[in-house]
This record gives sequence, structure tokens and C-alpha cells, in this order.
Amino acid sequence: MDSSRSAQRAVIQFLRAEGEHVSQIYRGMKEVYGKQCLARCTIFKWCQRYEAGRVNIKDLPRPGQAHLVTNFATISDVDELIRQNRRITTREIAVELSISKGTMHHIIHKMLGYGKVCAQWVPKHLSENQKTARMGVCLSQQFQH
Repeated sequence: MDSSRSAQRAVIQFLRAEGEHVSQIYRGMKEVYGKQCLARCTIFKWCQRYEAGRVNIKDLPRPGQAHLVTNFATISDVDELIRQNRRITTREIAVELSISKGTMHHIIHKMLGYGKVCAQWVPKHLSENQKTARMGVCLSQQFQH
């Protein structure tokens, strides 16, 4: 048996349209769905909504910040800020671009592949040119000692 919220809302809508009393709907659903049953107050709220003329059983979209801020432009902006200042913090980037620190962390570490070394952002994987330059620095320091 489907015990999802939308399935239970459909049952509430049907029984309310049949003229079933709200308390009776709750008791019947509690018997059928058991622990998976919606809370009593939730069933009462949905009954009120259906009596007021609501026909949709799905949640309405909620206002707020968009969930998809990780787009190409944002990733590019983050990369540009890091390249301009390797010592910039995630908080400074988040404030600059008006996005959350969690999103910053995801973009920097997962998408761009940066990590902090000695308080500077560096790519986790070096290019061939960077590897050669790094090897040259290591060899020159080895001969100085």
C-alpha cells in the first residue's frame, strides 16, 4: 500500500468529498496506515484546505532563495576571485557573490578542485607546466643545502 503523503492527501480529499467527518477520517487512516499515518492536526488542516476549495494534493512551491545557484557563471566568478587573490576566504567569496558558505564549499572543493595549502588556494591536480616548475624549485633547493 502506498503510504506517501500525496497518497494520503488523496484519501483525505476523497473521504471529505464523500462527506466523511474529519475525526472519522483520522481514525480510519490511523487503522490503515498505522505509524506511517499523517498527524491528526495535519489531516485536519488538509480537510480545511479541501473544504476551502483546494483541489491539488501536491505541495505548493515555496518562496525563497533558488536552489540552483551553482551555474556556470557562479563557478566562473568563484574561480576568478580565487585567481585574483589566492588568500581569499570562503566567507569573503560568499559575501562577494551573495551565496551560502555551503555552496561555496561545494564549488571550490568539488567542482573546481581547489584545496588550501599554507592559507592559499591551490589546484589539487597540477598541470604539466606546474609540475615541471615545482620540480625545478625542489631541485634548486636541494643543491643549495
